Amino acid sequence: MIVVLGALVALGPLTIDMYLPALPRIAEELDVSSSVAQLTLTGTLAGLALGQLIVGPLSDSLGRRRPLIAGIALHMLASVLCLVAPNVTVLSLGRGLQGMGAAAAMVVAIAVVGDLFDDSQAATVMSRLMLVLGVAPVVAPSLGAVVLLKASWHWVFAVLIVLAGLLLMVAALALPETLAPSHRRPLRVRSIAATYLMLLRDVRFVILVLVAALGMAGLFAYIAGASFVLQGRHGLDQQTFALVFGAGAIALIGATQFNVVLLRRFSPQRIVVWALVAACLAGAVFIALSATHTGGLFGFVLPVWAILALLGFVMPNAPAVALSRHHEAAGTAAALLGAAQFGLGAIIAPVVGLLGNDEIALSVVMTAGVAIALLALLSVGVPASHED
Repeated sequence: MIVVLGALVALGPLTIDMYLPALPRIAEELDVSSSVAQLTLTGTLAGLALGQLIVGPLSDSLGRRRPLIAGIALHMLASVLCLVAPNVTVLSLGRGLQGMGAAAAMVVAIAVVGDLFDDSQAATVMSRLMLVLGVAPVVAPSLGAVVLLKASWHWVFAVLIVLAGLLLMVAALALPETLAPSHRRPLRVRSIAATYLMLLRDVRFVILVLVAALGMAGLFAYIAGASFVLQGRHGLDQQTFALVFGAGAIALIGATQFNVVLLRRFSPQRIVVWALVAACLAGAVFIALSATHTGGLFGFVLPVWAILALLGFVMPNAPAVALSRHHEAAGTAAALLGAAQFGLGAIIAPVVGLLGNDEIALSVVMTAGVAIALLALLSVGVPASHED
């Protein structure tokens, strides 16, 4: 089950990360600036956010399987549009639709965790999902770089069509329905609005969602700016960039798996707080090194890897505790969580470009995210369990 859920969750990161090595080439071939090229990434993240808000209530009403299969089919059609895109406008549209399709896979996977698991157990499962999920940022840029060696950037999307097709078969054959008909919610606008309002009135849930979103925003800031900093300023080729980018993903993966060990002794809430404190300290070092241009390539990648590793303790725990508060609306809660994560990511990605696509822009954005997350969490206190 965890492998199947991990494959579903991975569709989003594969969609986001696989074309990253091509961003500079896309900007050049379509005759647009780097900031405009990054808007194709923003389109994907916006599609992921909007798609989850739609799919979440649908999955609470229709069950998990039907919205999932429809979403993956949409992803495949959108990939065809990206494959033949003649300009950045069409590419951005296709990327947005890709994001909406991938949203179905991601929100259903997280909702299934909410259906089947509780609190620390859910955090453990989320950590295992992060292991599968973490393979995507390692493999995707490398796979994209291999495609770019043999063909134009358009063919990155041909590979995504094949991957989505395989995932469609896995979803159809290997994922059982986890939401019993007796637990489904009516598919009415008033009922959906009431469910979202109920979730938004839970202050602690909202804070946990914000913490999860800010943690993810730090990752998206890195995704948005890494290719321009590493390939542009530090002169890495596409293959070396993929390796360095993948090393950051390995730091994130390692932390998520060590998180399972920590959960045997500490509550997920405590782990999140200490991880955010350490991330703020690492961020301060990152800003100092960037502002003084100290350390060269290592002065960039080492603090980034440290922050990514610390986010590996935030990203499984905050969502797990948030979802544990609302089993009765796991799909809608997962949708709100995912929409916040990718919606904030859609905002953050172009901010890095607007601030200059350099080390200073990246260090400030990543550090600001973890600092705000820490302050938000401390503002409501750190309970020993989600019932507090």
